[in-house]
Amino acid sequence: MNTIETRFLNILNHIKQTAEGCGRSHKDIVLVAVSKKQSLKIIKKGIEAGIKNLGENYIQEAVDKIERLGKKSVSWHFIGHLQSNKAKYAVKYFDLIHGVDKLKLAREIDKQANKINKIQKILLQINISEEESKSGANAEDAISLAYEIGKLHNLSLQGLMGMPPFYNNPEKARPYFRAMTDIKTAINNEHIPGVAMEHLSMGMSGDFATAIEEGSTMVRIGTAIFGARP
Repeated sequence: MNTIETRFLNILNHIKQTAEGCGRSHKDIVLVAVSKKQSLKIIKKGIEAGIKNLGENYIQEAVDKIERLGKKSVSWHFIGHLQSNKAKYAVKYFDLIHGVDKLKLAREIDKQANKINKIQKILLQINISEEESKSGANAEDAISLAYEIGKLHNLSLQGLMGMPPFYNNPEKARPYFRAMTDIKTAINNEHIPGVAMEHLSMGMSGDFATAIEEGSTMVRIGTAIFGARP
């Protein structure tokens, strides 16, 4: 049967096979199930199937879901573009914020996290494709931004997030994933206090296997688990 549980388990199996095929452990790969625009009923089925991490793109929609579903059984990831005036909600409700792309936003998140005595985990988003339609810092600014973020006491920079251009052939995305891994390595080599480059959030439904082969530790998969969005 083509159920959410079946699709979820198939993705987990694909992740395991891909990781082991390139000499990695599947335990090092976090699957973030992207639940934007999905109903509470469908998300509950996903949680019952074993989903442990949920990704949301829109603050207002996400806050309603988190209020109803709670945070005990799953970890919530904010994976969309975050505006500074919504930072207080992201800090209150999310365990990890993927899309931090500017120092101004990082400082606002730090300010809001300080208010509630929280160390907010974040990822630095890189516009690796250099597309004007995508958010993200320039690759050449990544190290300097990491240094500045490392100075903020209520933030914990955990890694990077990025998206290649859309391709029907995931092989075409491989150079972009590889470039993200190179940026991660370059930041790690700086040994910046307060910065731990543990994660690379890259790879979605169509290209996550290629992303894992190139070093991804966190894949964001929606339709391949939940089905088409309404």
